[in-house]
Amino acid sequence: MKTHLLSLLCGLPLVAALTVLFLPRQQVNLVRWFTVGVMLAVFALSLGLFTGDYTGAEMQFTERHVLVPTYGITYSVGVDGMSLWLILLTTFITPLATYASWTHIETKVKEYAIALLLLESAMLGAFLALDLFLFYVFWEVMLIPMLLIIGIWGGAQRVYAAVKFFLFTFVGSLLMLVAILYLVAQYKEQTGQYTFELAQLKLLLLPVHTQLWLFLAFALAFAIKVPMFPVHTWLPDAHVQAPTGGSVILAAVMLKLGTYGFLRFAMPLFPSGSHRCSSTLALLAVIGIIYGAYCAWVQPDVKKLVAYSSVSHLGFVMLGIYSLSSHGITGSVLQMVNHGISTGALFLLVGVIYERRHTRLLADFGGLAKVMPYYALIFVIVTMSSIGLPTTNGFVGEFLILAGTFMSDTLGQYGPISATFAATGVILAAVYMLHAVLKMFWGPLSNPENRDLPDLSGREWLVLAPLVVLIFYIGLYPSRMLGDMKPSVDQFALEYRAKLFAGDQHPDERGLLEPGFAPRGATAQRETARDAKPGAYAAVNAVSREEGAR
Repeated sequence: MKTHLLSLLCGLPLVAALTVLFLPRQQVNLVRWFTVGVMLAVFALSLGLFTGDYTGAEMQFTERHVLVPTYGITYSVGVDGMSLWLILLTTFITPLATYASWTHIETKVKEYAIALLLLESAMLGAFLALDLFLFYVFWEVMLIPMLLIIGIWGGAQRVYAAVKFFLFTFVGSLLMLVAILYLVAQYKEQTGQYTFELAQLKLLLLPVHTQLWLFLAFALAFAIKVPMFPVHTWLPDAHVQAPTGGSVILAAVMLKLGTYGFLRFAMPLFPSGSHRCSSTLALLAVIGIIYGAYCAWVQPDVKKLVAYSSVSHLGFVMLGIYSLSSHGITGSVLQMVNHGISTGALFLLVGVIYERRHTRLLADFGGLAKVMPYYALIFVIVTMSSIGLPTTNGFVGEFLILAGTFMSDTLGQYGPISATFAATGVILAAVYMLHAVLKMFWGPLSNPENRDLPDLSGREWLVLAPLVVLIFYIGLYPSRMLGDMKPSVDQFALEYRAKLFAGDQHPDERGLLEPGFAPRGATAQRETARDAKPGAYAAVNAVSREEGAR
């Protein structure tokens, strides 16, 4: 089973979705229990990933099968320290979101179950794929079930939100497809063979202007998915109109595929193009942090407030990635998981109150702590996590990101400035979240419709309690997660910088490194990178020399 563990993780939800097709439509409880049971089985299987060795940067549980030898298309999957916890987040959140949806998804339950199972399979496949063709297939398949979840089971403006979500993400995906095909064609021109495998394509060096255009195509697709300012406008509509289960999965998992895509594909494939855009992307990340926070502050709808908070929080993730420091990137990977837990919990809590009151307007609440004390307690705990209070998970990730940005060699003199402006986002997060808490839970219980609301049910406790435990576990004991991430993050940073330094030997890439980019002891770092990955470094230099000869 260990040999095919990753295939089981991707394949089991897909087989289950086909099985649901044959279950009786009238047996709603059977469909629900079967779906959640399969998702729990997938989560149990994913715990087997802990048996891998993450003390190094090598891919674990790898599988490789040639699918189309003529065009170099393979089924190639693997997991490392950067993807491990995102995969576990996916398998953990999906059954919780599905179970939480039981009471308010009453029509087309069978189709809803199939959509969620297909979505889980596609998300896991995208995190595991090491072949660009395979990744693109999973990336596109994700759109279909989420489009249906929003468009069929969403709110009053569900069709508008679903179409907007699809158009934004699909346009970016098409540009990425064109870039993938061009990259493969260039590999064929230089080697005489086709391949879509990431490990091979990473060794291909291209002129800076070519890398820049290809990176921009990838970056647009991933930036839309994040979503980064200014291509974020689809997100609030999608979140507000989606049912609770869809909102939880969209925020907790799907958005992370954008940030993960930068780390796994865009930056390693096009380091020169990425470096040219690093300052711009860091600036957009800082703008997104502040802009998202201000937008969240003025929202009258609590669900839209949480949606805009995602724009702000994921701005931190992008800033940490483009700090290109070990602390910053490690903090970003950790913050992806933290955001999934905290924001997923917030959307679940919004769903709880919406089921009881059928409104999400802050003005319709007030004094809820008097009638729903346990609900208020959990909401405040999750709020503290979202703000980044010490002892909660959010603090660790944001602290590492800000520290890594402040000391970033890549950002140079702009590192401290970026970190300072980003830190205002933490303050604004406290403002808009505590503003919502004050409006919802404190003050007089003036609305008579709020006076007899029931507190958390056993089902709701079962969904929320594991998330609260993780909030404090990661906040108090982050070393296990950070220990698994750090070797892969360090190797990523070394290879990225090594390819930039190797670029100095390419005639078209002279002057690639901006003045002040090379950190103190740059020569030592170059030698370290060469020693850490001698085969890859030699291959990079060989390709570079060949291009120079041409």
